Amino acid sequence: MTSETPKPGSAQLAAALEAQDVAAVAFALRNDHVVMPMLPVDGPPQVRVFRRGDADRYMLLLFSSPETYRQMVPDEDDHRVLAYDAAALREFLTEYIGVLEAVWFDVAGPHAMQAAPQDVLDALQLDAP
Repeated sequence: MTSETPKPGSAQLAAALEAQDVAAVAFALRNDHVVMPMLPVDGPPQVRVFRRGDADRYMLLLFSSPETYRQMVPDEDDHRVLAYDAAALREFLTEYIGVLEAVWFDVAGPHAMQAAPQDVLDALQLDAP
């Protein structure tokens, strides 16, 4: 997670998704914040991942705003999210890449995109020290 508490959301990511521009999505992930859904649990924040039925692997769903996350789960009352910057997202993907089958962006929105977890990690590592 980031050291400061930015307002969750990324107009840059939303615009890149609307244009369906893969390079612009990568740029937004490296230079802005993405909305990461959290489990509604007490204690330290835990990233919420999703699974299709009995699939062995999970999907990481990332959002350009808290509103796009709420659109995906409108019947839920607790929509916890955190803003993740490139370093935090890179750290999460590095640790859990073996259990992820896909990364989806704004999955409930009109401009959803999907990427392979390794492709997202590769894009984030372009700027890594």
